[in-house]
Amino acid sequence: MGLFSSNQNKKELALVFDIGSASVGGSFFYIESSGSPKILCSLKEDIVLEKDLNVESFSDLTIKALERLVEKISKEGAGKPERIFCVLSLPWFHSETRNISLKTEKPFIFTHKFIDNVIEKEVELLLSSYNQKNNEVKLLPIEMKTMSVKLNGYEIKDPINQKATELEMPLFVSLSEEIFIKQVEEVIKKHFHFKSIKFCSFLMSSFTVGRDMFVNQDKFLLINIGGEITDISMVKKDVLRDSSSFPLGFNFLVRGLAKDLNISNDEARSLLHLYKDNHANNKTTQKLEDSISKLKKEWLQNFQTTLNNLSHDISVPSTVFITVNDLYALFFSEIIKSEQLNQYSLTDSKFRIIFLGVEALHGIASFDEKHDKGRDALLIIESIYINRFLK
Repeated sequence: MGLFSSNQNKKELALVFDIGSASVGGSFFYIESSGSPKILCSLKEDIVLEKDLNVESFSDLTIKALERLVEKISKEGAGKPERIFCVLSLPWFHSETRNISLKTEKPFIFTHKFIDNVIEKEVELLLSSYNQKNNEVKLLPIEMKTMSVKLNGYEIKDPINQKATELEMPLFVSLSEEIFIKQVEEVIKKHFHFKSIKFCSFLMSSFTVGRDMFVNQDKFLLINIGGEITDISMVKKDVLRDSSSFPLGFNFLVRGLAKDLNISNDEARSLLHLYKDNHANNKTTQKLEDSISKLKKEWLQNFQTTLNNLSHDISVPSTVFITVNDLYALFFSEIIKSEQLNQYSLTDSKFRIIFLGVEALHGIASFDEKHDKGRDALLIIESIYINRFLK
């Protein structure tokens, strides 16, 4: 029942595009029956960083970055892709986990047709709820994933053709604005003539890869720190329970540093590189530490508030999977590990931080060394996820 389910075992060339809030990326890869994709090449294109975030121009800048990327990757000579996917990070999608509960007097048979009808009704309710809040924006469902199925109170791994009178099923649904989807499709189809492009969310991609990589972890926090937004999701008993976000990503550091030191965003980013690599002189390091300390405090306060709203006073998992640009990994790791956060949260032990970066993903995907132009953790995660549901 997965969105990308397929019975085909042949080797196929696929192309995945990643659309985030700091950059867009693209990667050619072979879908392998072994479950480990072979990545041929990956490219990234930064979204122009404005001095102050402007919501109206942000979408235009993202589409322009995608146009540059698609033109470049179309010239790589990797071949004609048989499938094209597009993975969206916040703020380009909305998601919700719906808990479907059904009781009937007469037994029903769990067939594909039966469950498709149940899911369709649930998605219609979700769309109606969103449309009531904002009539001006039309949303399209891009992803529907069942995470577990209980029949008559028992979890069933293969429920097809099973008879029951009670159904419990958490359903993950992601939606995206129709106008944005059409803009993305138009850009891609200029260089790749495809009738159908499959869309999905990075949240489901990272959840699936994190869960399956560490099979003994059935509860964890999943944190994606993008350019403009930090998204926190809670997983318990292998189910993505809830998600929440706040509008401070790693671009917040660049803008905050630029404003505090009265320098450009490019200069601020360069200083962060020097600071990370311990190459800044003592005077510069002191200035940076004073500014960074204030920014850490602001980000931490937002993190705590969001986590508190997400947890609803229940225990918080101590295992934390994080996806973030490598430049900022240490910065955010130190914040989340801090004693202040451990005392605030209801974890039984200190946070165990696991970065879903290139190193952690080593061995799960293979690479074509001849065409390898750099490895990107997000594109690797997305390729693994897509391969999993196509193999």
